[in-house]
Amino acid sequence: MHNFWRVQSWFSAKGASTRSPLPWIHLTPLQVGVLLTGVWAILGAIATIQDRPVQLLERNLQLVFFQLRGPVAPPEEMIILAIDRESLARGEQVDPQAEPELAPLQTWPWERQVYATIIDRLMQAGAKAVALDLVFDLPSSYGPEDDRALQAILQKYPGKVAIAALYEDTITPEGQLTQLLKPLPEFATPTTPVGFINYIPATDNRIRALARTYKQQLSNLVGVETLPSFAEATLSAAGVAYPEPRGTEIYFYGPNQTFPTIPIVRVLETDNWEGYLQQGRVFENKIVLIGPTAPFFKDEHRTPFSQTALHPAPMTGIEIHANSVATLLEGRSLRPLFADSWGRGIFVFILVVAASSLVRLVPQRPLWQLLSGFGVAIAWAGCSYLLLTYAGLILPAAIPMGAIALSSVSYFTAIAIGDRLEKQKVRHALERYVAAPIVNEILKQPQQYQALLKGRRIQAAVLFSDIRDFTTLSTQLEPEELVEQLNTYLEAMVEAILSAGGTVDKFIGDAIMAEFGSPVSQGPQQDALNAVKAALGMRQNLMRLRELWQQQGKKQLFNGIGINYGELIAGDIGSLRRREYAVIGDTVNVASRVEGLTKNFGTDILITEPLYQLVADEVEAIDLGEQWVKGRATAVRIYSVVALKGQDTHLYQQVREDFHEYYYPTEI
Repeated sequence: MHNFWRVQSWFSAKGASTRSPLPWIHLTPLQVGVLLTGVWAILGAIATIQDRPVQLLERNLQLVFFQLRGPVAPPEEMIILAIDRESLARGEQVDPQAEPELAPLQTWPWERQVYATIIDRLMQAGAKAVALDLVFDLPSSYGPEDDRALQAILQKYPGKVAIAALYEDTITPEGQLTQLLKPLPEFATPTTPVGFINYIPATDNRIRALARTYKQQLSNLVGVETLPSFAEATLSAAGVAYPEPRGTEIYFYGPNQTFPTIPIVRVLETDNWEGYLQQGRVFENKIVLIGPTAPFFKDEHRTPFSQTALHPAPMTGIEIHANSVATLLEGRSLRPLFADSWGRGIFVFILVVAASSLVRLVPQRPLWQLLSGFGVAIAWAGCSYLLLTYAGLILPAAIPMGAIALSSVSYFTAIAIGDRLEKQKVRHALERYVAAPIVNEILKQPQQYQALLKGRRIQAAVLFSDIRDFTTLSTQLEPEELVEQLNTYLEAMVEAILSAGGTVDKFIGDAIMAEFGSPVSQGPQQDALNAVKAALGMRQNLMRLRELWQQQGKKQLFNGIGINYGELIAGDIGSLRRREYAVIGDTVNVASRVEGLTKNFGTDILITEPLYQLVADEVEAIDLGEQWVKGRATAVRIYSVVALKGQDTHLYQQVREDFHEYYYPTEI
């Protein structure tokens, strides 16, 4: 997990909680984060199983993928002849006397003789096939001769010209009625490929699926003739064998004008036919699709490459057919990786769990894991884009991205809240024993101090304080009174220690052990000086308490303070059931023994030679010479602290007088 959770164990025996930071649900932040990850994985799976709302998200992301991919070069053997605005306008403005070949274009609908002429020219030029996106289900308004002209051309090029049919839905009192609008029998001969031009819009009302999906829908209807799609009929006319499509969706090559498009009127214009169209050589070995593109026909649709931010114009029906034909021709149909919704749901669940687990392996702070989660979500989008573009596979992308991102946010939030709650608990516990600046330093840089837990040698000042004759005092007071007075005393002493930047290590009955320079050092001289300042603060606080207790008629308390500076061994010490951060070593023992000498010298603060050398310029002290202490083979030179240099020494004298008056009243 995070180093901070380990740091709290330093002071666990002193009050820092090692229980769950969220005890009300008995879960750690890590467990909460993992639980939320599972929740998002399940929600993502459930959302993926749903159809319309979720598919809208997926479709919108696919739009982005198509825009990023951009146009792709279509098959060279395809070309569109457009019944466009230019062709209609040219027909309306034509002078029949000057250009008799364009006279049939004066009025819409055009004579079918026009299409017959165009087909003949194209086939004579070597076109592989011609496909008409026009439904000739009614006799020509120009008479039977007009129909016979088109019929003759179809018979002249049997099987080379594909024509369109349309399934039309009509609402009746009995329900929806689907009927087939087929070309007239004289056109729809056994040798003429006929294909329907219907498409089923997707959930976002964009045409995406191949027309063959509409044919699958027709299979559920009784009594409705089933035809091949217009794209299939076109390739049949071209005599092209193509692989059975593995997917169900059109591979759109780009927006409008991606396929070479020529106004149909130019085929009839002699000058353009001879020059621009090179006497028809432009159409040699080409599959030519003829269909309306002018807004007048209202044959415009939404697709992945139309009516988008980058491509606001709609796509005409003939261009959609061209994309369908090219998709089948090159075997580029798009297919979902999972055909059924349950498969998608299971995949999304596994994906989100795996991605979230991968993110948690990042050995950094929660913020890095959050950013990594976003990175994984974006990476999955990139993977989905590449598979769609180069493999024709449609993968769930939007929902997994959202679920991965949200699980990362949830995990980060749980850890962040847990960190904050635990830091507050540890801060609350530490501030009773450690100076606030040191607490801040520990909480800001837990990694730096984690090494202390393993044990290391440090240089620090150790302070011991003990109440004189406390055992005798405890027999003279009632328990409640004793505890109350002792707590008042300890509170005042701890306040002085913390104010000087010390760390309260432990209470041993009425005794106090504190360190300066552990776990955070401010430098040897400053640590030593802070220890002396703490002792002087304890002297002043106890003097005030004695004045108060005297007014209240309570027993007087005197203490002794011993301070030593030297090498310590610091670490996480204890059993599995109870551990605490502690310091041990000869420096600690000497500080304790020196504190015991204070009564012998009738003073309250004694320091050792190593500490005095660090503070000699700041502290006024009396050299008491070398003294033997228990457990040491050599004597220890000690000093009695009077005050900081330049400060009043009256308090020192007062303490000595009060001490002698209380313990040796006959001598005063």
